[in-house]
Parts: sequence; C-alpha cells; structure tokens
Amino acid sequence: MSQSDVYSIGKIGQKWGAEERLAWRNLQSVKRSYQDDVVSNILPLKAHFEVEQYGALSYDVEKYPLFVVKSRDWDSNKPTVLVSGGVHGYETSGVHGALRFLETKALGYSDKFNLVVAPCVSPWGYETINRWNPNAVDPNRSFYTDSPAEESAGLMAMVASLGQSLDKSLDESSAQRLMAHIDLHETTDTDNSEFRPALAARDAVVHDNWNIPDGFYLVGDSENPVDEFQTAIIKAVEKVTHIAPPDEDGKLIGVPFSQKGVINYATKALSLCTGFSDARYNTTTEVYPDSPHSNDENCILAQVEAITSGLDFIIQDRGL
Repeated sequence: MSQSDVYSIGKIGQKWGAEERLAWRNLQSVKRSYQDDVVSNILPLKAHFEVEQYGALSYDVEKYPLFVVKSRDWDSNKPTVLVSGGVHGYETSGVHGALRFLETKALGYSDKFNLVVAPCVSPWGYETINRWNPNAVDPNRSFYTDSPAEESAGLMAMVASLGQSLDKSLDESSAQRLMAHIDLHETTDTDNSEFRPALAARDAVVHDNWNIPDGFYLVGDSENPVDEFQTAIIKAVEKVTHIAPPDEDGKLIGVPFSQKGVINYATKALSLCTGFSDARYNTTTEVYPDSPHSNDENCILAQVEAITSGLDFIIQDRGL
C-alpha cells in the first residue's frame, strides 16, 4: 500500500515540510467549544479550589487559556499528585473525567494530598477533535526540554513552578518530588482511520493498522512499572467497565502484556506525559469510547475510578 492510498497530503517517501503541515491545518475545523464545554466547568471550581491560568496557546490566546486546578490549603508536608487530561485533545473522557473528579471526589482527598489537575492540556485539539496541535506536532511525544509543542512546554513549566523537582534522583519521600501522576487518555477507532495514516504520511514511514483494544487498559512505565499500583486500578475499574483482552498475539496495540490490562512503555525515552514528571507512582489510562459495551458516561466514570483507586492505593501503600 502506498502512502497516497492512505492519506491525501504529502508525497510518497517524503516527510512533510511547512507546506504540508499548513495544508493539514487548513483541513481542520472547530467541532465543539472549549469555552462552553471545559472553561465553563472549570471556573465554578473556584468555590473549593485554587483555579489558576498558567498560560494560553499562541494560536489564539483569548480562546485557549490554560487552566490548572489546585488544592486550596497547600501544605508542603503533603505529597503532591498531578492529574492531566486532554493532552490529546480529541480524547474526550480524559478532559471530562478530570473535571468530574474535581466536581465529585477531589475534596475527599484534600486532607491527604496536594492535588494539581490540568483538565485540558490541548484545547485546540479538543475543539478540532485532534491528536496533534495546529503544527502537526503530537504533544504526547513532546515532553522534553525545548519542546516543539507549547502545550507540553506549558504543562512542564507549570509543574516546575510548584516547586516540584523533575529530578528522579531525589528520594521518593522528598516533598519536592511528585508522588503520583495519572494521565487520562482514550484509544479510539480514529487512531486507525485518521491518526496513524496521518502519522505515516507526515513522517514518510509505514504504519500498519493495529487492533483497537475493546476496553480499558493502562500504560505503565517500563523503568518504573509500580505493578501493584496498576493492579489496584485495574481491579477497581473492572467494576465500572470491561478491561481490554489481549489480541490474537497476546498483546495490546502491539505491546506484550505486563499483567492483566497493563502494558509498559519507556515513557521518558518516548517523551510521553507521565515520563517528564518522574513521579513515584505513574500511569496512563486508556478507555475505548467506541466499544458497543460502553458509552460516554461510562468512560468518564472509568477515568474517575482510575484516579480514586490510584489515590486509595497510595494512601494504603504509604500509610498516609
């Protein structure tokens, strides 16, 4: 199959340049409202949390402010937990799962943790239902110094401004090291129909379609797998929604299982969101909104359960 068979932009065997990236951007359109869907739900949280704007996307600084919601009674003696959603803006339940957690569950953990929640890291991607930003850059492959994605750079700068070191050499009990980072994602049918063909065209490489896992799963860090943490989340979430089974090769998205419902990636080497934070406990959730056995609400509830069960495990594991 040639590149032209799978995507309309670019020439076979040639990576995209500025012209192709602009052509791709010009094909995108606004399909939903970040202001109406997200910002309008963040601002009322000021009643119980600190709501701060930590930046704005240069594509439209008025339209795309970036918000973080934090515990009101910040205590440097408490461990700090980061929850991020909407790194890939098209992954709807990541955004709304983070908001639902803040609306319904977060206050119950304020005595144990300093909570830091960035509900929508990529608001342009949210509005246009895209994995990439307008420059055809994937924010979830861009968490490194001098990042080409301002979405990623903004989140990293915000975390650093909290006084949280991103240095994994710190003792895991140090108040300067993030205790946990939970990043909320989805795997959708459009990964095969749109995003992987676009990636293959952009980079002039072959990307075979993979089997989309039907159900919830987690992506841990191969250098810090925290297996028991992942197990606790899977056991809790399977009471809310089904866990993705392995494909015929015994894998998920081409990766061998670490345990039921869990695969591991080299998160730092791949510049993934959970890789930059060097948290003691970290995981990336993946729900499947296109499953015939699920729906939008179920996906949101699964995201909330993943956060709360992860926090419950840490409380028990650390004796908090």
